[in-house]
Amino acid sequence: MKATLMYGPGDVRVETVPDPEIVEPTDAIVRAVRACVCGSDLHPYHSMKPDSKGRTMGHELIGVVEDTGSAVSTVRKGDFVIVPFVYSDNTCVFCREGVHTSCLHGGFYGTRGVGGLQAELARIPQADGTLVAVPGVDERSELLPSLLTLSDVYLTGYHAAFMGRVEAGKTVTVIGDGAVGLSAVLASRQLGAERIILMGRHASRTDLGIEFGATDVVAERGDEGIGRVMELTGGEGSHVVLEAVGHMPAYEQAYGVVRPGGIISRVGVPQYESAPIGWDSLFGKNAMLAGGPAPVRAYLEDAIRQVLSGEIDPGRVFDRTVGIDDVPTGYAAMDAREALKVLVAF
Repeated sequence: MKATLMYGPGDVRVETVPDPEIVEPTDAIVRAVRACVCGSDLHPYHSMKPDSKGRTMGHELIGVVEDTGSAVSTVRKGDFVIVPFVYSDNTCVFCREGVHTSCLHGGFYGTRGVGGLQAELARIPQADGTLVAVPGVDERSELLPSLLTLSDVYLTGYHAAFMGRVEAGKTVTVIGDGAVGLSAVLASRQLGAERIILMGRHASRTDLGIEFGATDVVAERGDEGIGRVMELTGGEGSHVVLEAVGHMPAYEQAYGVVRPGGIISRVGVPQYESAPIGWDSLFGKNAMLAGGPAPVRAYLEDAIRQVLSGEIDPGRVFDRTVGIDDVPTGYAAMDAREALKVLVAF
């Protein structure tokens, strides 16, 4: 099969590798229908330590079950499924508490001998707990892009809003106009936010953010951007700040605009080891810090219902489609901000 490997900064290749096989009785093999490139894939694209063996890439996938281990009972060959970006058993104490990203028997794709999902076939550990079948959908459905966002990007935005306690009457500021930030806008609107301020400077993206529900756009950054948000909120700041970037300047903007007693919810993968929490950032404002990697599996059933009913259309974040052979050009396009999010069709 063909799969995507990264060998170092900017060095993405599509190579022929052995097909995955059932290793554990709890495994399933899924044939890819759609995958995509994630903004978080660009972090190693910029800074990965060169590796002569290459690292298999990708963690977002929808597809068709091709084979199952002897212990798998909830899906079967031929089922159309969504693959969350973390595999989990959905039964351990942390899964039961809704934190599937900390599953005692789970893990991340591209690690511990489990391949990445930018590939024609994928071995999915803990298939019963991980995979969710979508009845009535096939490979020709117009809903495929939106269903793919449920493997990560939309539900990461939703997780940001959920952890930030977005609700009716709240003012929300979303920092970042990437696919996750725009998803956070859509999710905040779904949760009833009264006002949604989107901090981003790319008009093609912020225009989609407005269609998703943003009421204001702030293109300025740093102190100027903070000042603009404070002006828009009458000097009070935002009840909730959703940080979808992961770099320190975005976090600094977040604590600059959060109101006293507010919440900062971070889902941008942090590209730093420590962040200020002292008097001038969180402590003095009695502000709270939340967020983390999204437990997609906890939200999937409700989100599938919303997509199938037409209530949400998060697949609009995809603005370029490539085949498996052209995945490296997809990385380059996203890195150059020529594409918001690249979909991979098989």
